Amino acid sequence: MHDAQIGWIGAIIVGGLAGWFAEMFMGSGTGIIVNIILGIIGAVVASWLLGLFGVGLGGWLGYLIAGFIGACILIALWRLVRGRGV
Repeated sequence: MHDAQIGWIGAIIVGGLAGWFAEMFMGSGTGIIVNIILGIIGAVVASWLLGLFGVGLGGWLGYLIAGFIGACILIALWRLVRGRGV
């Protein structure tokens, strides 16, 4: 997410939004801190995965979309690990 150039404060805000959207979409019931973490890490994971397919997202909107996709993936993986299913 180095190319997005939104800064750390922006990454926290947009990551928090992305994590919150993913929480509502997936029904995970996590808190604000976990939402921020899921959104930021999710954006990195999704950007990497999308990069494998030649898709690049940049800027605020791209970071939000990548964060949402990545956070949903992380929530699904966490559920699989814990045995609750997707």
